[in-house]
Amino acid sequence: MFRSQTILHVAALVLVPVSSPVLASSDDAWAEFARDVAAKCTALAEGRIEQPKVVVDPFGTESYGVAILTGKAVGADATVSSICVYDKKSQAAEIGGELPADQVTISMP
Repeated sequence: MFRSQTILHVAALVLVPVSSPVLASSDDAWAEFARDVAAKCTALAEGRIEQPKVVVDPFGTESYGVAILTGKAVGADATVSSICVYDKKSQAAEIGGELPADQVTISMP
């Protein structure tokens, strides 16, 4: 009996770390991730894009979250888009330059 309990304890110790990424990848966690990416990228667009519409890649890459922001350029009549990357490890975001509508076409539902 002691041996079977020991095996169960060892199995539990091995499986707990393996199951952690599954828990971290829950729908709620991905939704929170998308909200954080959208919020940080929107903040970076302030002064560049008026009322940007944000589309977040639901999962991003292994290391980065990715979003596209689209809207009216501040101080101009042009529609522009910017790409924003979000470092999953540091949770810091960076935004790229303005891409004109004739180079990038985004349809928002």
